[in-house]
Amino acid sequence: MKPSRPLVRQDQLLRTLRSPTSKHLRPSISPQCPRFQQQARTFLRRAPTSHRAVENLNLNRMRSDSYDYHVRRRNFLMAGAIAGAVAFVYTAYLLQKEINKPVQCDAGLPAGSVDPFSTEAGSKRKTIVHDADGREIVPTGHSSITSFPRHLELDLHNSSSDERSPQHPTKIHTGGVDYTLVGLGMRTVSFLGIQVYLVGYYVATADVAALQKQLMREIHPTATTLVPSEKDELRRRLLDPAEGDKIWADLLREVKPRSLFRIVPVRDTDFHHLRDGFVRAITARAALGGDEYREDSFGEAMRDFRNLFNRGKVPKAGELIMARDDRGCLTVVFDDGKNKDQKQQRITLGRVEDERVSRALWMNYLAGKAVASEPARKNIVDGILEFVERPVGTVAAQVV
Repeated sequence: MKPSRPLVRQDQLLRTLRSPTSKHLRPSISPQCPRFQQQARTFLRRAPTSHRAVENLNLNRMRSDSYDYHVRRRNFLMAGAIAGAVAFVYTAYLLQKEINKPVQCDAGLPAGSVDPFSTEAGSKRKTIVHDADGREIVPTGHSSITSFPRHLELDLHNSSSDERSPQHPTKIHTGGVDYTLVGLGMRTVSFLGIQVYLVGYYVATADVAALQKQLMREIHPTATTLVPSEKDELRRRLLDPAEGDKIWADLLREVKPRSLFRIVPVRDTDFHHLRDGFVRAITARAALGGDEYREDSFGEAMRDFRNLFNRGKVPKAGELIMARDDRGCLTVVFDDGKNKDQKQQRITLGRVEDERVSRALWMNYLAGKAVASEPARKNIVDGILEFVERPVGTVAAQVV
């Protein structure tokens, strides 16, 4: 019988396994053990983080960033708006400067073709030349509408009242009343100075003497001509809004010189556009005219005036004439410019009998704070001063 193996106590076995020298006696641990993998990852790198999103918001910082963004955006937009406005105004200034640039139309004129009265030193007289047919013309300074005739003949009384209605336009033939050009200028609109039409003011040559006499009476009751100082005083009064308004109103009411406005568009337009401008001018004058413009008869006359312009296009270089006779009646004549024989092309569009309509329309060009064409008004005043510096009646004698 073999001797029995001595029993090993449990506490001794545990001490043996825990001893550092007894590695070969430790139980083996598989590398694939989850516990071992967790320990390896923790030992070699940072502790693993959770894949769940973590919200860590700073409301004060977000509010500050949003405010800074909107401030930068506002400043950027403001700078762009200012730069655009400056560029727009500067471009408009250059356009207006180019549009209003004077054109030299009288260069190279033959000797002796200029009116001798226009060559005086310091004179503001119109330059008068002769065309190929020997007719006197006045340069306008515009590249396309180069001149206006100095004299214009028009017969407004060669047809019956029925034929002169808007529904029955009648051909007008020259050979009637002779008109003399007083002054002309360009009509512009908007702050860009867009050119619309050239307008010239003509007075019947036979009525110039009465016009001279009335104007001289404004300065000196017994004068037959005006000296330079008196001419300067008359110029000042004619250009003054209040005094000029009174002088021209008295002339149109009392003297009633036969006169006309010749309008020539420098670009294609239409009758409705011209009519709207005329109606606004008459309405503005009527608002300042008192009770005489509040009567029903004036409203009917304005309806007749509007009906004259219920038509189509007005081509560039066409001719629209608005004539006022010795009773103040207004007659509108039109020439589209397509036929070179002007005698056969002018037709009447109609007639307005009420004197107040033509008077308000005339005042829109001749006097007041805001006129249709300031260059035309100043040129007309210069032409008036040419009349009053000559003895009464000599202007008509020179023409006849």
